[in-house]
Amino acid sequence: MSASPVILRRLGIAGVCLVSLALCCGLAWWQWERFSSASGTFQNLGYVLQWPLFGLFPAFMFWRIRKLRRRAAEADAQETVAETAVPEVPAPRRRRAPVPPPPEDDELAAYNRYLRELNARDK
Repeated sequence: MSASPVILRRLGIAGVCLVSLALCCGLAWWQWERFSSASGTFQNLGYVLQWPLFGLFPAFMFWRIRKLRRRAAEADAQETVAETAVPEVPAPRRRRAPVPPPPEDDELAAYNRYLRELNARDK
């Protein structure tokens, strides 16, 4: 008995989508007549292309909302499964041996001595 309201709701939404499409196609036809008349402009032609898109928009939104609800339900189901599953214990990390500093070359050692001498002179 609970399926009946769901079916009625879906039929109502489908009816609204069809009425919207029919109305917007009628408006597109009216704009086409205006475009083909002597006083018609390219703006009317733009509306001819635009009205059918407006008519399809409610159907697109109905499809999009259903898709988002389905994704949310799947995410909730996965979250429930994840909560009941046994958590994985991460593998212990290996300690790395300390890396010895690279040997100091002669130029760098001379430069460091020079800096120490300059520092000693300033004091």
